[in-house]
Amino acid sequence: MTRFALILGLLLCLTVPAAGQKGDLQRQIAEKQRAIDALEKQIARGEQELTSIKKGKNSEQQSVQRLSRQIASRRQLLDETESQLSLLAEQLAASDSTAGALNVRLERYRAQYAAMVREAYRNYKQNSYLTYIFASKDFADVARRIANIRGVAKLREAKLREIAETAQEVGRQQELLAAQQQALDSTRRKIDAQRARYERDQRNAKARLQRMSAREKAVLREKERQEEQLDTAIAELQKLTKGNKAGASFSTRTSNLNLPVEGGRVKRYRDNMAEITGPKGARITAIYEGKVVDVKRNRITNRFDVYIAHGQYITSYANLNSVSVAKGQTVAKNSAIGVIGPAVDIQTMKTEYRLVFGIYPPAGAKKMRASDCFRK
Repeated sequence: MTRFALILGLLLCLTVPAAGQKGDLQRQIAEKQRAIDALEKQIARGEQELTSIKKGKNSEQQSVQRLSRQIASRRQLLDETESQLSLLAEQLAASDSTAGALNVRLERYRAQYAAMVREAYRNYKQNSYLTYIFASKDFADVARRIANIRGVAKLREAKLREIAETAQEVGRQQELLAAQQQALDSTRRKIDAQRARYERDQRNAKARLQRMSAREKAVLREKERQEEQLDTAIAELQKLTKGNKAGASFSTRTSNLNLPVEGGRVKRYRDNMAEITGPKGARITAIYEGKVVDVKRNRITNRFDVYIAHGQYITSYANLNSVSVAKGQTVAKNSAIGVIGPAVDIQTMKTEYRLVFGIYPPAGAKKMRASDCFRK
């Protein structure tokens, strides 16, 4: 178990009583950690694959291709860790606010107890308890006055208990703050190390790319294009569209639709496909009403691919960092289905956030061009 995982474990133990927003924040941090752990394992496997490439005719192409995937994975890891850092900072601020409120409460209780003690001492010196009791009118008044004395003593005891309990709460909160600060500092160090490795891989990939000929680069680009083709998967999914009524009005004449990337722009069209780039964290949306026929993790990139049936037509959305829909779910036009993922431009080795969109008609129908679908 890593040092950071141990710190997170301590945080979980210290925040068991937390509820509501604090509990939700802790859940989000734990989810981010699971995503980070999975990405770190994926990157470690990628490193092993890179070192196992033997020198030969196509070794440079293979190395560049593997490096481009590593760069995209490292960018995703960096994004997830930065997101976790933001959550940890939010958690620390909330805990600091709670600690401040507890300290104020403790000081108030101590001041109240001190006032009680001073009042009791003043009563003892000026009007002793015996004088107070013997000044009673009758036995009923004696009983009432004794009850008053005991009641005041119980109030002091209760206030002492409140002080002790609040002091314990303050101690626990200080431990929690220390653990959260440690987690925050550890995450900052992780981000610095991740960024250094990310930039190192970028430099290595660019250097290898410069050594390649124009023909080798073209071959590399063709390999990437072939990997993005989903024809086999689509042929299987089209069997699931039979009888689908969701988005049945979709046809070859459907056009003037919004891009499926919020704030996105088309980088290039390729027949029935389009590469669309957008800002980090951009929402991916369904271009039309439909039914989700599949959600898969891409075995090469480890990111998500979503397939939506509009009647008998299918649209594909590849390279999502996360998804917010499930297989069998009906989605509305322009509704969110996930978040854009990082990718690497194989020609420049620059990282970008990219969606690969595809549109597929029913078997035997006229092929569609992605460029015909969207608003110009």
